[in-house]
Amino acid sequence: MFTRPDDDQVAWAEGTTERLDKLILATSYRPHLPYLAGLDGALDPAGHPRHRSGTSPSRPGLEFVGLEWQRSLSSNTLRGVGRDAARAARRLAFHLART
Repeated sequence: MFTRPDDDQVAWAEGTTERLDKLILATSYRPHLPYLAGLDGALDPAGHPRHRSGTSPSRPGLEFVGLEWQRSLSSNTLRGVGRDAARAARRLAFHLART
């Protein structure tokens, strides 16, 4: 696991860094995202993801899936996460095409 993200790269525990086009994280049932704390605007003061329907308003290219009430009642369930993941993938592809 990386120790911190930094714009277009991540830092690994042994001190090296690696450039990334995109980073997709699977975080489990309850979001626990302390490694995003260094990205201005990614989290609110309580440590919850700042998003509008799964898209970060302050960090272009940062998408979330599986959050409670992300877009619907079923967003954080197996029944609903697929729709949100498909939307996030489309938005990431659009973002990559523009950069």
